[in-house]
Amino acid sequence: MKMREALVLAVLLTVSSFGFDRKHAETFARLPNDRANPEGLAVDRKTGDVYAADFEVKSNPPGHVVVFDRNGHFLRDVAVAGSSNLLLGLDFHPTSHKLLVIDFGNGNVLDVNPRTGAATIFSAIGPGSGLNALTFDDAGFVYVSDSFQGIIYRIPPTGGPAAVWKQDPLLTTTGVPPFGANGMAFNKARSLLFVANTGNDTIVQIVNAGATGGTATVFTNSINGADGLIIDEQDNLWVCANQGDEIVIVDNTGKVIAKLGDFDGLKGNAEPNGLLFPASLVFAGDSLLVTNLSLDLRLFGSNTVDAQWAAQVRTHTLARLPRRIPKLGEAR
Repeated sequence: MKMREALVLAVLLTVSSFGFDRKHAETFARLPNDRANPEGLAVDRKTGDVYAADFEVKSNPPGHVVVFDRNGHFLRDVAVAGSSNLLLGLDFHPTSHKLLVIDFGNGNVLDVNPRTGAATIFSAIGPGSGLNALTFDDAGFVYVSDSFQGIIYRIPPTGGPAAVWKQDPLLTTTGVPPFGANGMAFNKARSLLFVANTGNDTIVQIVNAGATGGTATVFTNSINGADGLIIDEQDNLWVCANQGDEIVIVDNTGKVIAKLGDFDGLKGNAEPNGLLFPASLVFAGDSLLVTNLSLDLRLFGSNTVDAQWAAQVRTHTLARLPRRIPKLGEAR
């Protein structure tokens, strides 16, 4: 009898050692008490400072960008002059080093002074356009996703009018959350642009044909609320699953190879313990930084499994995970 029990125990231990080693997402930084719903995320490669743009549904204009040092210590709260209160993607231009910020509410891409918040229009596309995320190609052209019209725009490196680079039904959605084309990144060869479609739970790949986008196809399915997206040196896609409260990593064939993080309730100061509606992510040294948008989607007419948790959040945060892909079969 004892031998049989020992055998059963050994089998259970062996089975439990296989699977994803998710790792726990810890708090990297806390927003000031009067700031909420961090969405866009960028790192200044010159200083290591971390910039988070807020999508503050319950606040009044202007919008805010909160800045932390490389260790998560608060540096400053930048009010973006003339903007709406709904800011989304942001990043530093690879050649000019301008801080570009998407003003979702006004439909503009803004050139923002990272210290004073003084802002000029880098490209005006218009209200109702659903501007969401941005990325760059090697020539410095700026690509911006339009979540409502299913468009990827291309803007000259110095700014100005935006041209439609690709418009496709695969970039639109009638799902929940009600955002189609979202996070974007080029593969290492710059031959493909990968675009997250949040409401459809898909990643779409678009052939890079230069001044226009080529064929669009679904690359992979079933990432629950695919949102922010970045690509590493091995062409693995790291994707925020904003309704799964996790980071899903897929290889260049679309196969999942790891899942990171989870939601473990709220801490005593009403901040997310782990990930809650993760929206954007960025590599920072040996860390992966993630914004906890913590957005109550009931404000947009959609009840979701973590909407009531998001409504309880009082301390809004950025999370941190190791920049490491656990191996299948690795012990937890």
